[in-house]
Amino acid sequence: MTRHSFHITTDWPGLRNDVGTLSSENLHINISIPPEMDGPGIGTNPDEMLLGAAATCYIITLAAMLERSHIGKTDLTMTSEGIVEVEKGVITYKEIIHRPVLTLIPSHTEKDISLAKKLMMKAEQSCMITRAIKGNVIVSVDPTLLL
Repeated sequence: MTRHSFHITTDWPGLRNDVGTLSSENLHINISIPPEMDGPGIGTNPDEMLLGAAATCYIITLAAMLERSHIGKTDLTMTSEGIVEVEKGVITYKEIIHRPVLTLIPSHTEKDISLAKKLMMKAEQSCMITRAIKGNVIVSVDPTLLL
């Protein structure tokens, strides 16, 4: 069994509405509570970080699946939405919706179209971040395939 370790260092010098930092080998960013939750909104926040983890995992997984299936693309972009609910003072991450837009190469076949549609849905189930949050956060895909 192969195991990988990832490391993050955080520093929070103040109280609730102050600004801290998050650092890793390739990421150095300010962190704070978002303005939607009455924070200063400087840098990123846990809500965006979870959404970013899910989004990057999904799009990289999809790109790898397309490559392994020899499906040519000219473009792959995506927007993702994270829905957080506050009920009786309890903040809960409820849902993530990925909206990928995949453009196939002009020489695509009907088989490519069919497989690309399947892979756009399967990538969500194969993503390790989605698997990690399964049962706690609903993750759905609203794909667009352009020819």
